[in-house]
Order: sequence, then C-alpha cells, then structure tokens
Amino acid sequence: MLTAHHVNAFLLIAVCAAAGGAALYARRTHAGVLVSQLLALAQTLLVAQVALGLLLLSDHHRAKDHLHYAYGTFALLAVLSPWLYAPAEPRARLAWFAGATLVAAALGIRAYMTA
Repeated sequence: MLTAHHVNAFLLIAVCAAAGGAALYARRTHAGVLVSQLLALAQTLLVAQVALGLLLLSDHHRAKDHLHYAYGTFALLAVLSPWLYAPAEPRARLAWFAGATLVAAALGIRAYMTA
C-alpha cells in the first residue's frame, strides 16, 4: 500500500503539472478534449492519493511530519474549489482549473517532502 501511495504521488505531481500547463496554454488557443481529460485525470489521481493515505492511516502508518496531512487536504480542496467558485466564462473557468491544478502540484511536491 505504501508503494502504491509513493508511485501515485509521482504520477500525481507529473499529471497535475502537465494538466495545469496544458490548460494555461489552451486558454490562448482552443481547449480540446485532451486538456479536459488531463484535468480530470489529475483530479482522479488526487482523490485516489487521499484515499490511499486514509487507508494507510487506518493501518497505523503515520507520516513523519503532521503537515503532510495538511498539504494533502489543501491540495484536494484546491482542485475541488473551481467546481464551486470558477466563473461561467470558459476562458476564465479554464484559468481557475489551471491555477488550482498547478497549486495542487506544488502542494503534492511539498507533501512528498514531508512524508
């Protein structure tokens, strides 16, 4: 389980960075299916990472630093926030999703450093 949590962490950081960058680039051109699928994959990996972390906690595996849990929670909240707060205009909405996904990538890096 711990190995799956570590592997998913690397995937999460890479996909969040790629999805955020692709979404920022797509704001200037046309956001296609690939960008929306990358953003959805980033969100799915983040939810899976939190679920794996909760399974590890239930099995009495603890992180060295308690901030690890805060970074994971904030990353999840960052990715979910555009669903509630992003404006309806498509380009601005895409910017919200791009920013939130890049914040989640940064928080994922920080969470990995505190694991």
